[in-house]
Amino acid sequence: MAFETTALRFAGVMTDAAVGAAVEGRANIFEMTQAAEEAVLRPKDKGPWSHELRAALAARIVALNAETDLAACYVEGAGAFADLADPANDGAAHGLAEVVDFMDKVAVDTRNVLATDISGLQATGVADADIVRLAELNAFLAYQIRLIAGLRLMKGMFA
Repeated sequence: MAFETTALRFAGVMTDAAVGAAVEGRANIFEMTQAAEEAVLRPKDKGPWSHELRAALAARIVALNAETDLAACYVEGAGAFADLADPANDGAAHGLAEVVDFMDKVAVDTRNVLATDISGLQATGVADADIVRLAELNAFLAYQIRLIAGLRLMKGMFA
């Protein structure tokens, strides 16, 4: 199961690679990472953020972090929101300009996220629990992007 995860697939880690042996010893971590991915993309309680919108935001976030192949994977599930995967799209056509702006800032300029960014979302009617849901999605993707980058570096060390 570990080798069927998004992280290992996009890091290019195969079962016969030297890194693969290390992965086998930590298979549970990769399985839990995959479960976390499912939880943020397809949670039981999704609030107002549909699975398709979450996939589009995920594609957008990873695209902003130069993971174009992973972005293409996520955009496949974005349905009517697929256009939001493009960082040039401001989200206004979907009535999501503030949400898109917030997600972009968290994804690429995290250290400068301020309380006013949160209060701005609240002012547009986004509930606190829904802001947490957005932050969870962004946090998971930050982890996944770094995990994939680290695995690629390990792969290079064993090449």
